[in-house]
Amino acid sequence: MITFVIALIALVLGFILYGSFVERTFGIQPERETPSYRLQDGVDYIPMPTWRVYLIQFLNIAGTGPIFGAIMGILFGPAAYLWIVFGCIFMGAVHDYLCGMISLRQDGASLPELVGNELGNTARQGMRVLSIVLLVLVGTVFVTTSAGLLATMTNGAWGMDLTAWRWLWIGFVFLYCVLATLLPIDTLIGRLYPLFGAALLIMAIGVGFGLFTQTGLLPEITDAPFVSHHPKGLPIFPFLCITIACGAISGFHGTQSPLMSRCLQNERRGRLVFYGAMITEGIVALIWAAAAIKFASATALSAAADTLSAAAGSTDALAASATLASSCAVSGGSSAGASAYSALLQLLTGNGTTSSNPALLVNMICTTWMGRIGALLAVLGVVAAPITSGDTAYRSARLIVADFMHLTQKKIANRLLLALPLFAISAALVFVDFDVLWRYFAWTNQTLATCFLWTAAVWLLHHKRNAWIAFLPAVFMTVVVTSYILAAPEGFSLSHTPSLIAGFALAIVLAAWFLRYMQTHKNISK
Repeated sequence: MITFVIALIALVLGFILYGSFVERTFGIQPERETPSYRLQDGVDYIPMPTWRVYLIQFLNIAGTGPIFGAIMGILFGPAAYLWIVFGCIFMGAVHDYLCGMISLRQDGASLPELVGNELGNTARQGMRVLSIVLLVLVGTVFVTTSAGLLATMTNGAWGMDLTAWRWLWIGFVFLYCVLATLLPIDTLIGRLYPLFGAALLIMAIGVGFGLFTQTGLLPEITDAPFVSHHPKGLPIFPFLCITIACGAISGFHGTQSPLMSRCLQNERRGRLVFYGAMITEGIVALIWAAAAIKFASATALSAAADTLSAAAGSTDALAASATLASSCAVSGGSSAGASAYSALLQLLTGNGTTSSNPALLVNMICTTWMGRIGALLAVLGVVAAPITSGDTAYRSARLIVADFMHLTQKKIANRLLLALPLFAISAALVFVDFDVLWRYFAWTNQTLATCFLWTAAVWLLHHKRNAWIAFLPAVFMTVVVTSYILAAPEGFSLSHTPSLIAGFALAIVLAAWFLRYMQTHKNISK
């Protein structure tokens, strides 16, 4: 519990201290008119209250990412705490803030345009393709996720089986996404998102309260943090950095921040909306990582007590359970700790399957710790959240294509022209195996983040700012995405060590290029 509390405080201090430093480094101009006023069109460029922009940004970037990713990530052990805290403060929040603010300075330009303006047209074209691929994958993944969950809840109703309900819900969710993509941003998104965002925060607060009141164990940072506790033996680096994305750093956020840069009323609000929303997401991820392992440890202790009870009687069982609970923190070096991580994996896979389903664990935790209210919030969290991530993914894809084609989006006909082909592709992908979609989405997501960090470093250099705040995270993430795709089963399946060597080698080459570029362009200012 001590480590969890310290990590929570660190995230808050990160927003106050490092967030202020990043803001000063960027150099805000509160008197500068923002695109929401200068280019107001009643569709995408609309001045909105800061609290609403913050909640929309939070839900846009959050969805179920900081919940599911954190639950899967804590399987690696207390290293998950370190990655959430340091990744969020020094990488993810910096990434989101710079993306949102640079976009604001360039009239709300989408991510590919930001990259192209700094790295050239070749990079622009590559990012256009990569961004659209990612966004269509995001939309498809979250549509099928939410539809599957809703189908499970309604299975058997009105004589319809699971398959029939799944296709019905897919159609319903697609219809909502079409409307949210085409209508002005304040018609559906602006009205519903604050409600869903508040529900997601309330759910996290309720679960956070349960961490202090429910039984179970929490890992501490002293429990071998750099040794993988994963029951499958997966190495911490780089797999943890891909598993926990939205709670630390995520390229998908780079496609969402420009949406809110078109609605921000003043540059002074950028730190709360962009940096602050990412810190909030990190807090949510931290809470769910801790909740998952605590719930699993309680399950493991209960199972141990039941086993001993059957063998030696209830008195001995209670004594054994107490011994397990007080023996140590949750660590791979102890039987209690090993049981907790194994129990968590079993709760995730359940029914003897090999595919993880964090949504079921979220539902169990909420209903066990918060009763009926928890069940309601779980529905909002694990159903509404992916829907709201999916609809803004399609909206972002439409705007990226619009920027590329220089096609104004004020007319509904133009929006239909761009959106319908995107939905047609996504509808075709619904038939592809979900696990395949998710694996490639995860890597594409972090690769996009890496590309923008390099872009941000160049932008800061061009404007004579401290480029190191983006350069160092860019180097780190280059190692992550390169070594992962080389080692991962969905990649080249190479052994771990050669993959790491190749990742470090590429990072060194790019770092050397940037440092040379820095020397030759140090007197240039845009």
